[in-house]
Amino acid sequence: MQMKSRKKHSSFILCTMLIVAMAFTTAGCNGNTKNASPAADTADVSTAADSTILGEGSTSFAFTVVDQDGSETPFEIHTDKKTVGEALSELGLISGDSGEYGLYVKTVNGVTVDYDTDGKYWAFYVNGEYATTSVDTTPVTADASYSFKVE
Repeated sequence: MQMKSRKKHSSFILCTMLIVAMAFTTAGCNGNTKNASPAADTADVSTAADSTILGEGSTSFAFTVVDQDGSETPFEIHTDKKTVGEALSELGLISGDSGEYGLYVKTVNGVTVDYDTDGKYWAFYVNGEYATTSVDTTPVTADASYSFKVE
């Protein structure tokens, strides 16, 4: 008889501990994933998931700038432009000189790199691979990933 009482008591304690653990888990998972930053509500440029969202349009793509120090600056670009170069130029993210192979990008996100003076250049990547076309002839593809890296 004493054994049945211990089992009931142990079961009660175990159930109570389980209920308390589930209560803490549920309280921690309240589904609030919104970043409650008052500054983000009033800024002209909003951020989502550490990316700066720029532009307006029906097509969006990821754009990342990797500077000389290896620091990455991610953007989410929204545009109705046909080429990546047009979209980035319109937003003031890239500039350079026109040449026989397309736009020779010298400035990205305000950082100027010139092979003639620095021995480095801005390399253009599409979905993580070195681009085979210039930025001004590369068509915008929804949800694609584009980047410029100093090399």
